Amino acid sequence: MSEVENRPTNFIRQIIDADLASGKHSKVQTRFPPEPNGFLHIGHAKSICLNFGIAQDYQGLCNLRFDDTNPEKEDIDFVNSIQADVKWLGFEWAGDIHYSSDYFDRLYGYAVELIEKGLAYVCFLNAEETREYRGTLKQPGKNSPYRETSVDENLALFEKMKAGDFKEGQCALRAKIDMASSFMCMRDPVIYRVKFAHHHQTGDKWCIYPMYDFTHCISDAIEGITHSICTLEFQDNRRLYDWVIENISIETTPRQYEFSRLNLEYTVMSKRKLNSLVEDKLVSGWDDPRMPTIAGFRRKGFTPGSLREFAKRIGVTKMDNTVEMSVLDACIREDLNDNAPRAMAVLDPIKLVIENYPDDKVENLDVKNHPSDESHGSRVVPFAKTLYIEAEDFREEANKKYKRLVLDKAVRLRGAYVVTATRCDKDAEGNVTTVYCQYDPETLGKNPTDGTKPKGVIHWVAAEQSLDAEIRLYERLFTVPNPGAAEDFHSVINPDSLTIINSKVEPYLANAKPEQAFQFERQGYFCLDNKISAEDTAAGKLVFNRTVGLRDTWEKKSA
Repeated sequence: MSEVENRPTNFIRQIIDADLASGKHSKVQTRFPPEPNGFLHIGHAKSICLNFGIAQDYQGLCNLRFDDTNPEKEDIDFVNSIQADVKWLGFEWAGDIHYSSDYFDRLYGYAVELIEKGLAYVCFLNAEETREYRGTLKQPGKNSPYRETSVDENLALFEKMKAGDFKEGQCALRAKIDMASSFMCMRDPVIYRVKFAHHHQTGDKWCIYPMYDFTHCISDAIEGITHSICTLEFQDNRRLYDWVIENISIETTPRQYEFSRLNLEYTVMSKRKLNSLVEDKLVSGWDDPRMPTIAGFRRKGFTPGSLREFAKRIGVTKMDNTVEMSVLDACIREDLNDNAPRAMAVLDPIKLVIENYPDDKVENLDVKNHPSDESHGSRVVPFAKTLYIEAEDFREEANKKYKRLVLDKAVRLRGAYVVTATRCDKDAEGNVTTVYCQYDPETLGKNPTDGTKPKGVIHWVAAEQSLDAEIRLYERLFTVPNPGAAEDFHSVINPDSLTIINSKVEPYLANAKPEQAFQFERQGYFCLDNKISAEDTAAGKLVFNRTVGLRDTWEKKSA
């Protein structure tokens, strides 16, 4: 099967195929235009994969253009984080980074052109009056009393706006379209407003800034974008997009196409709501692993390939729907099952003492890093008289379904020997603290000579040689599938979304790199946190974040 036949298909790609076949376009140029006022979330990841993926598949180009028309909410740190996210996902933009602010001089010129054509005017209605004049979905708007100001006067007023002679909110430049339009966006929308704010790219050069709907379409045209792809909430605004392009003197004519935005269970995608989680310190920051941001998923241990696969699986449609979290979890689980080396970590340790093992002996066992992929190689795991095992892996008595360590029953230690538990110690509350056992020295890599076969395999670490590690167990941030629908979405935050425990891990993990993924045997997939402080690093502190469990247990926990 050819590479072309392997490409995903959707209605946007079908439009592109038809445009190329008809000769309407000889090349494909897309763009990804984020506003640098926050971190990108997984909905943006879908858009990145769509826009950059189309450019790759059609041997076209994709621009990274920052929609920086609202300087009060934008920051260079967000600019840098967005660049890092796009690169981490595996994509490269065409040429230099673009900014809407690159075109501020030309945008101003096009606004002047609209005034000269009698298609824009300076309006002095305040915000409340503007809303009143706009009308409602059922009632048409009415013309502003400033709508028929002469062209010469409007030119002079707009120049005064640019010179800083008006206060913020005192006036705005509006397009003159149709106050009776059934589309609210066409009722003389504001295209320029006064804003005395320092801009991260242009400094203090401007005190008037263009609105997104005016800027976006012109930026597309200047850059030669052939297919301007955005989410469905901009569907009505396509009329304004086309109106602006049709009424200014610009050579190229881009077209806008809309697809459904990503809605994911147990998350919110609104930047306002995400920002409130950060500002109210309900999470540790934009890159908190419970956040649906790309930075959060990265810190949690998701891989670029898993997010690209997720975008591919959910597809591109015009149908508004909500994707189950299990779809996303399946993508990373499949990726890490194939690619993550194995290691042993004991999250809730109790001691296991092998009474017939020599006191001063330490064996260095050779253990495979992956059960089915030899390319991962092997590692040395120390084995000694005293080990740590999981508390839940021992019972004094159990039924036949329990496949772990039980008194007088045999079990295999992963990569090591078969042991049989003989007795245990308990604390004052009756909790088991130490289990004593006997080992069969002839069972390293083979079954007992008497023909019996241990029923289970448990993981372990050598007590003296083990390392301390902080393990962060992440669950879904919200307790309900659609937290955005709650009257107060803070009220449905999961109080158990993060559990921090101190555990014991094998010494092999001392060499783990930030974001490096491991399958902790029988526990799930984890990665070394990528935000450990310099002090923690110097002290050799290990912090692992749980990426996903070996299987989906959320529904069971919820019930």
